[in-house]
Amino acid sequence: MVASSSRLAAEAGVEILKRGGNAVDAAVAVGFALAVAYPEAGNLGGGGYMVIRMADGRTASLDYRETAPASASRDMFVGPDGKLTGGSLIGPLASGVPGAVAGLAEALARFGTMPLSEVLKPAIRLADGLVVDRGLAVSIAEARYRIEDFAGKTVFFPGGQSPPEGSRFSQPALARTLRLIASQGPAAYYTGSIADSIVA
Repeated sequence: MVASSSRLAAEAGVEILKRGGNAVDAAVAVGFALAVAYPEAGNLGGGGYMVIRMADGRTASLDYRETAPASASRDMFVGPDGKLTGGSLIGPLASGVPGAVAGLAEALARFGTMPLSEVLKPAIRLADGLVVDRGLAVSIAEARYRIEDFAGKTVFFPGGQSPPEGSRFSQPALARTLRLIASQGPAAYYTGSIADSIVA
């Protein structure tokens, strides 16, 4: 059984289980699929925790929450007037160093049975194109105020409108990113062209 806030992400986990993967393989597939099908609940720019109990009774937990950037400072969100600026909530300064890609890959390496390239296949397929369900449509529409002043506007609001329920939605740049992670591992996300684009 796979439970998720996104039916499409849950189906990604079920697909991995049907292909012989274990629960960790499925959980990692769901985590990456959420980045595509319901980014409010999971995304490559975020982080998380994983608590694992294997069939043989072994337990483990992983903390891969975001961390503050190296150049972060105590007063970076305080304006000249001494009041909070709001920069910690929306915009480039609000972003921490993402832990999701490293954490999910680490969980897979330590406790999974399938290679990252296989576990990422459902997420890549979704990024190439999916049918927008109600949850994704509402999530994108409600996040407009967070997105519309930044580059994500062209992806999530083509023509000025969020993708309606039932429409086809693709994210080619995300698909390329997932393919690079699948072929080169998490280092592809944290160094090189992907990291440079995040910093830019």
